Amino acid sequence: MQLISSPRLIEKENIPNLRFPDEDVLTNNSDRKRRLQDLLNANELGDLAQYKVKILFEDYSGPKKVETTIWKTTNDDVVLKYGIKIPIRRVVKIYFP
Repeated sequence: MQLISSPRLIEKENIPNLRFPDEDVLTNNSDRKRRLQDLLNANELGDLAQYKVKILFEDYSGPKKVETTIWKTTNDDVVLKYGIKIPIRRVVKIYFP
């Protein structure tokens, strides 16, 4: 996994303005499985208790983080409130506060 320094905190409403590369930020299969499991866990917590998590991700301009509730996890995207999406392939880590 790539080390990321100083991700910039952004508001979820600004995510639609970002552009995302096609490559996956994680190269290791076990890291990808862990990411998916963490996303599914965060999704379930969001459904049950509007639990917020921190999502560390990368767009073309570098590392970002957002604190939000995950509303849905599809095969390709993490869906936030208002249908805002982050491609799963660009998610580096999920933090459970």
